[in-house]
Amino acid sequence: MTLPEVVLWRVLRERPEGLRFRRQHPAWAYVLDFHCPAARLAVEVDGEVHGRGNRPERDTRRDAFLGEHGVAVLRIPAGDVLRDLDSVVRYIVAQARDRLPLHLPADGPPPQAQLGEE
Repeated sequence: MTLPEVVLWRVLRERPEGLRFRRQHPAWAYVLDFHCPAARLAVEVDGEVHGRGNRPERDTRRDAFLGEHGVAVLRIPAGDVLRDLDSVVRYIVAQARDRLPLHLPADGPPPQAQLGEE
């Protein structure tokens, strides 16, 4: 892991706002820097190398593939992590919260007493 990834992981592993993140998470043919399974959100910390050569095209193809499989990708510049970690974490948490399902899957209807019926 790069320094910005280590710095970010120190915060994400503490489960901000109850969100669970994994680091170096395998996803199909890729390895995601960080992944929030509940939100189906990948967080990629991009250093300067992501702007060189064919890397932008590769990243675009990768993001499209993940999107087709229901995983959104946030690309965070490494410099932003080092300059303003708090803002980066707030942004990641907000994006993850927006992607959480509205309801947890139910195993069936609630008991009638909970519905106010008899």
